[in-house]
Amino acid sequence: MIQYLQLLLDARFPERDQRGASAVEYGLLVAGIAAVIVALVFLLGDTITGAFQNTCDTIETETTGTAATC
Repeated sequence: MIQYLQLLLDARFPERDQRGASAVEYGLLVAGIAAVIVALVFLLGDTITGAFQNTCDTIETETTGTAATC
């Protein structure tokens, strides 16, 4: 009798496949990480560009006899 009820419940409420939900969760996680990277590039882009430009200018002024370009 219990087995019969179990079969009825299984037929009425089948287990749902969770693979699609996991894929969506991973997609949202990747999108969130990408958004953070884009935000950091926009926020720190000028600072990093300035640091590289200062380094390039220093190399150009301190090199003697050779043409240094960045």
